[in-house]
Amino acid sequence: MTKFDLFPTLNPFSIGFDDAFKRLTQFHDDMAKAVPGYPPYNIRKVEDNKYLIELALAGFSRNDIEILLEDNVLKISGKSKSDDSGDSFLHKGIAERAFNRTFSLADTIEVKNADLINGMLKIWLENIIPDNKKSKKIDINDAPSKTSKKEKELLVE
Repeated sequence: MTKFDLFPTLNPFSIGFDDAFKRLTQFHDDMAKAVPGYPPYNIRKVEDNKYLIELALAGFSRNDIEILLEDNVLKISGKSKSDDSGDSFLHKGIAERAFNRTFSLADTIEVKNADLINGMLKIWLENIIPDNKKSKKIDINDAPSKTSKKEKELLVE
């Protein structure tokens, strides 16, 4: 697969998006690699700005799981400590193998908390939009009744 690079295409139309283009390129490169199917997961939109990541982690305890947030990448890894060497299985369908799963998060996403409930790891996220990024209405002022000398000169020209 060829390298994906948005920057040369969108450069004439954007200012200050270098980091965003770098992250999109990294995201594409990560997706181009084989995406593991284990552990299975869901991503839910709970409310307008709230999300929930659910991972099915049967057989894992809190001590077997590590969650790290680094450079807007949420990294979840697990190492099972179960020892099945002495057991005799007729069928072993519950995978308790080690795993690594990553999610790219926007700059405004905050990880609120994580719970392990009945074999489901639930990670709660919230999109916190700063006030300066929220839309606002700009009022249009009427022309001032008294114009300055400079404004009068501009009007005459």
